Amino acid sequence: MSSESNVKLTIALSNPDLDAEEQEKETRNLLREIKDLDVESAELVAVTEIPERGKSVGGFLLGVLQAEVSLANFKKLLGFLGDRLGNKTIELEVEANGKKLKVKASSQEELNAAIEQAQKFIAGN
Repeated sequence: MSSESNVKLTIALSNPDLDAEEQEKETRNLLREIKDLDVESAELVAVTEIPERGKSVGGFLLGVLQAEVSLANFKKLLGFLGDRLGNKTIELEVEANGKKLKVKASSQEELNAAIEQAQKFIAGN
């Protein structure tokens, strides 16, 4: 399958209550869980690719991970994120067919709306 038909997600967790070490641990746990799903790839984001706003830990961007998933499994990944990250503040960037959508959410309600937006965005491609 060509990566053209895959969807790239960048997930940035931001939790001011955690220190850098705790946040990294949380991000790595999430990454492990995402890797257990049916994704093409999932990894922490290396510092070279960063936007200026990020803090880095050990060469990786703090609280940020990327996943690539087939269109077929996109909904499943979003469903997982909805269940897992409902009460956290996250920034989600969805990229498909050369177009990007960025959404922020800081509650279950906002996350559900963001996920719906992401699904419509992908469906519209």
